[in-house]
Amino acid sequence: MFEFSWPWAFLALPLPFLLRMLAKAKMEDVTLRIPSFNANPLLSSTTSHQHKRPHSLLMWLFWLCLCLGAANPKWLGEPISLPNEGRDIMLAVDLSGSMTEQDMAYQGRYVDRLSMVKAVLKNFIEQRQGDRLGLILFGDTAFLQTPLTRDLNTVSQMLDEAQIGLVGRATAIGDALGLAVKRFSQKQDSNRILVLLTDGENTAGNLAPEEALLLAREEGIKVYTVGVGSDGNNRFGLFGMNTGSALDEGLLKTIADDTGGLYFRARDVASLQKIYQELDKLEPIATDTQTFRPQTALFFYPLLVALLILAISSAKPYLRLPKQEGI
Repeated sequence: MFEFSWPWAFLALPLPFLLRMLAKAKMEDVTLRIPSFNANPLLSSTTSHQHKRPHSLLMWLFWLCLCLGAANPKWLGEPISLPNEGRDIMLAVDLSGSMTEQDMAYQGRYVDRLSMVKAVLKNFIEQRQGDRLGLILFGDTAFLQTPLTRDLNTVSQMLDEAQIGLVGRATAIGDALGLAVKRFSQKQDSNRILVLLTDGENTAGNLAPEEALLLAREEGIKVYTVGVGSDGNNRFGLFGMNTGSALDEGLLKTIADDTGGLYFRARDVASLQKIYQELDKLEPIATDTQTFRPQTALFFYPLLVALLILAISSAKPYLRLPKQEGI
């Protein structure tokens, strides 16, 4: 089906005629005539002369093509229905100060915990085709960086731009869990899956983890908790002191068990990637079928014609042969 995105652009079609009439009225009221009005075939009142008529018609065709291009013509194909099913997964990533510890083995070298989490989650996000992902970042408090969306590129970009200390350097596990509950409560048909990654214990926030856990159970949210960090045997800081942070594995296991999820200890890349297999086992939720119509833009065709007319009109004076004088 053929249609125009902005049909109101055709209201500009009579504009040259109106300007021509206005110019003609003004020229009748003054004794000083302006030759430039007569030179423009769209504004000139002398277009009735036979030798100027073809050029005038050409300029009107030029204006018509411009209006056609401005109206944005397009061709709409037949409606196509797409099955709309997938999982709703919210990622909650810890940005506390301890995530700077460089005790994670990745590609033959040790990197800080946040860098390893970003690298693994980037691959994880790419594999979530058909799922909706959201991103929560937490430190002293928790905030929603990206709501649930199928725009996986945006989620990956927002995660890549996350920095330590962006929301403080403490760990508010309860706030992160509570914020996920709030967001999922707005979704009726949903898997309601939360993947919570942290390397410490709850040390800040307005909501205690135990209270947030009760809310998560009431809303039917399944929480997969991931404890990030080595056992303290790989990296040592200044004077040989262990740089690892205190990981509250008991709390993370309780949250996972009480919500029907699983707890993972991510000591390296391989252990963190195990969560892929578990999430793939979950059945996707079918929602309303999405329908779209493929669109083909056609605006450039009238613009090309207008450009061709302009080129011919500009070159016409130079194509006239000089008159030969008689000998």
